[in-house]
Amino acid sequence: QLQLVESGGGLVQPGGSLRLSCTVSGFTLGYYTMAWFRQAPGKEREGVSCISSSGGSTNYADSVKGRFTISRDNAENTMYLQMNSLKPEDTAIYYCAAYAPRTAVPIEKCFTDIEYDWWGQGKQVTVST
Repeated sequence: QLQLVESGGGLVQPGGSLRLSCTVSGFTLGYYTMAWFRQAPGKEREGVSCISSSGGSTNYADSVKGRFTISRDNAENTMYLQMNSLKPEDTAIYYCAAYAPRTAVPIEKCFTDIEYDWWGQGKQVTVST
């Protein structure tokens, strides 16, 4: 059974850090382009970051560049999102997603030109005093 499970969310003060993990089961992570999305209350879901199957290419939303770092450990079937200098506007439910490559999509287009095949259940991140 294919499954993506996020962990590591929670409540943090502005300026703090959190690390999200996405552990996959039922498939081999190394074949898939992976991404993090988020959805804040009353807003549309937006792409946060994505990473190629090898981990050699990454992309970030402008709002998180320089603060968030995406990485993956294919041997452990886990993807990570290190979030530093968190702001209240980062508050959202964060989702990981997996794409089984069928066409070559530039990593810069990973939020718009990819229809992701599998999604995690989401993990709440709250940045507040």
